[in-house]
Amino acid sequence: MIIAVDGYSSTGKSTVAKMLAAELSLIYIDTGAMYRVVTLAALRRDLIHGETIDKGALYKCLKDINIGFKYNADLNSYETYLNGEFVEEQIRSMHVSDQVSGIAAIDFVRDFLVAQQREMGERESIIMDGRDIGSVVFPNADLKFFMTSSPEVRALRRYKEMEKKGVKVSYEEVEANVRKRDYIDTHREVSPLLQTDDAIVVDSSEMTIEEVVELMVSKIKEIKI
Repeated sequence: MIIAVDGYSSTGKSTVAKMLAAELSLIYIDTGAMYRVVTLAALRRDLIHGETIDKGALYKCLKDINIGFKYNADLNSYETYLNGEFVEEQIRSMHVSDQVSGIAAIDFVRDFLVAQQREMGERESIIMDGRDIGSVVFPNADLKFFMTSSPEVRALRRYKEMEKKGVKVSYEEVEANVRKRDYIDTHREVSPLLQTDDAIVVDSSEMTIEEVVELMVSKIKEIKI
């Protein structure tokens, strides 16, 4: 079984997908983390300067980027690794968040990661979240969800998350980042964020994470009957 969870940034896709995976005993794949890993690698190699990305150098270094997910039993979730190094916290920083949409818009980066994502789906039952899972990666997924929420609500959630982690950032910076990523994600030429006709739309603006998961589980159980 393949379940796709697409939608805007900071709608709770990853949190919901992780909870669904635990509830239904599926493998969870965070595709957003994969793009963040590539972004982190590019930043470490000094390949990003403002809005300019050294695409030639980035293309050459992709072969040296190995992305891994390891299950943390204590947290009941999968964590992200770059060439064996734990990078879960680093890839969630504002520095990476500000650049990830630009990296994700590059065609050869998407080709590189989509190939890996499809290979994962061929091996076992998965739930995968991202921007183009139901539209590009797995257009024939068993079930597709599309998550949305107002930019203000999403920015506030993201701000509170970062505040809890001790990251010093203003709400205004976070909201600006959310709106910037929305624009880039929906206007890029390669695999733009879009809602497919067969996706179930979930507006989480007025819903708790638990309510979203309960709704999705009910929809999943319907197709498994």
